[in-house]
Amino acid sequence: MRTETPSLPAHACDCHAHVFEPARFAYATQRAYTPPAADARQLKELHRGLGVERVVLVQPSVYGTDNACLLDALKAYGADQARGVAVVDLAAIADDALRALHEGGVRGARLNLHVSGGGLDAARQQVERARRLRALPGWSLQVHAGLDLVVALLDDLRGLEVPVVLDHYAGGLLPDPASEDLLAHLLAELRRGHLYVKLSAPYRLWSGAGMDHAARLAREFHAAAPDRILWGSDWPHTGGSGHRGGAQDAIEPFRSICNDQVLRELLACLPDEDACHRLLVRNPAALYGFDA
Repeated sequence: MRTETPSLPAHACDCHAHVFEPARFAYATQRAYTPPAADARQLKELHRGLGVERVVLVQPSVYGTDNACLLDALKAYGADQARGVAVVDLAAIADDALRALHEGGVRGARLNLHVSGGGLDAARQQVERARRLRALPGWSLQVHAGLDLVVALLDDLRGLEVPVVLDHYAGGLLPDPASEDLLAHLLAELRRGHLYVKLSAPYRLWSGAGMDHAARLAREFHAAAPDRILWGSDWPHTGGSGHRGGAQDAIEPFRSICNDQVLRELLACLPDEDACHRLLVRNPAALYGFDA
């Protein structure tokens, strides 16, 4: 482990951030929570302070399959700075609508299996529909799920023949032997070459986890697939209430997170500056087509 972390390299990319503009783009009627506003201007200010030049904006669940806010933010950024990951109904969306998302800067679709639920069979059906993404150049499938479900889906994900990006340390790791076995399966699959893992939101790991836990996972994922790990801030850090329930329109505050500290603690886990450059620049540029 290095004791110092360098300034961020040119073209460093935050691969997981969200924007919320409820005054201009209404939230979906059916949603699990109601966040306050957090717009692209605020995100750009954060990134200037960190030294981040590129971003991958991810459609949050509160907008459902209406990607208008996402597309508006991508337009404001421009193609040299931003890509998007949309949420779509792959069973119903028309081919021309997918192409329109591509033209707007989208390069992936997200399955939020934490929100959609439905069990393993329903998850497999959603994954199977993602075969459509093969027709879209440079697209990937992004999966937000717990480690147990991710491992149960490994055969299905491998059969897609598109890159698969696992959110938030691939769903984390509980301190028990069963989780260690699941992690071993995931690491073996990572070495095969089609999975990516986002080293994002360590605070979303199990409640007893600290940065030592996140650091251990970061080192494991880097050792298994140094060309297929990504960093994401998860700004603006939803989930500040610690629970979700009660009145749907009650505004849930964002978490108070020191983004600079979280990023630099992550970079300190990596063995050298080249590994940091891969994480922040080369890997996202290759996956999301920034240098195409």
